[in-house]
Amino acid sequence: MKWITRERVKVDRVACPWLIRKFVDAEAEFLFVPGEQVLAEAQRLGATPYDVPGVELGHHGQECSFEAILRKYDLMRNPALVLLGKIVNGADTDNALWHQPEGAGLEAIAEGFRHLGYKDDLALNQAEWIVYDALYAYCQYCMLQGKPEGLFKAEG
Repeated sequence: MKWITRERVKVDRVACPWLIRKFVDAEAEFLFVPGEQVLAEAQRLGATPYDVPGVELGHHGQECSFEAILRKYDLMRNPALVLLGKIVNGADTDNALWHQPEGAGLEAIAEGFRHLGYKDDLALNQAEWIVYDALYAYCQYCMLQGKPEGLFKAEG
């Protein structure tokens, strides 16, 4: 299946393809185009748009696109993915919804990846997915430790 979003990826547009490839569509093909072309190209190519305004797999209220994918594809039963969604949300938004402390670190890492000179958005995605593998492992560890809000969340 083809999936399409805006070019010049950062947090959500790297996290979503990672999530899609790992948990939704192992054969996913990702396309990155100028924002104003996403919907027309999605229709022309039969691709599923994500992380653009007005689509099902986009931001809704304070939730980010990663969380929309979790809901749509019945992944909310995986508590490690739910925590990862909160971290992605914290990095991709003003962090007002979940106040997830790991979000700031993820935002800094994502910004750094944008300056490493990858040839295109797909190459950047593939390089950065190791970060999401590591964060998912962290989230799984948090679940084993009985810390569904993460290791760094203030009690309270």
